[in-house]
Amino acid sequence: MQYILLGFGLGALVACGPSTPLSNVELSRPLRVSAAISLSGPLQILTEDFQRQTGLPVELNLAGSSTLAAQIIAGALVDLYISADTLQMARVANEGILETNPPVVLLSNQLVIITPVGVAASFDTPEALTAPAVRRLALGDPSGVPAGVYAKRFLESRGLWSALRRRVVPARSARAALVTVETAEADAGIVYRTDALSSTRVQVTYEVAVDDAPTISYPAAVVANAANAPAARRLLEFLQRPDSTVIFEQAGFIPPATAG
Repeated sequence: MQYILLGFGLGALVACGPSTPLSNVELSRPLRVSAAISLSGPLQILTEDFQRQTGLPVELNLAGSSTLAAQIIAGALVDLYISADTLQMARVANEGILETNPPVVLLSNQLVIITPVGVAASFDTPEALTAPAVRRLALGDPSGVPAGVYAKRFLESRGLWSALRRRVVPARSARAALVTVETAEADAGIVYRTDALSSTRVQVTYEVAVDDAPTISYPAAVVANAANAPAARRLLEFLQRPDSTVIFEQAGFIPPATAG
């Protein structure tokens, strides 16, 4: 069903995509996009469609937001940066290397508690994670990975962080935390709902209400002095189109206007 829905979405995008051809200067350089790895599924679909319509090659660099921020600050050639939180975007902005100011908030997300498929224990409340059966709890590294930062803040708000911090298995990205649970290297995990939906090897046992968790934001910005800034601006506009939003929603993301 997901494949069919995505195919329909692509058809709509082809019909409503950019109509103005890109200039020879824009076409002479690939468009380099560094984006949070939790966006990988829908972003690959959308950038492939953008490339098909414009003829412009798009290079996706998908990784943890903190890793991407460090790369950009170190001078990596990037045209458009999409982070999974405002903190990592702020790190880049503080270096004075963003053209888009303030960044555009594209999307929101939701936290969920997951366990490996087939595990009998059901952690259907956050408090249940303190049970002895949870020896290892997978999170994005709470020292910098956005998904882990959000999860830590949520657990702190419930008074659970001190009881769980020694059980945390920190992962380098949101997707890495998912894999840790998929392979049963952790008894449970807290990840994005979108990542959980992408896997057949985990089960969601609890969805954190959006209003009960820190606001999850995916800001996007064109990088200052980007080699292909005009094309980056076009892609950023393309990703905000209603038809693009549909693709993100089908993957489980939440439009920012409805996240509150």
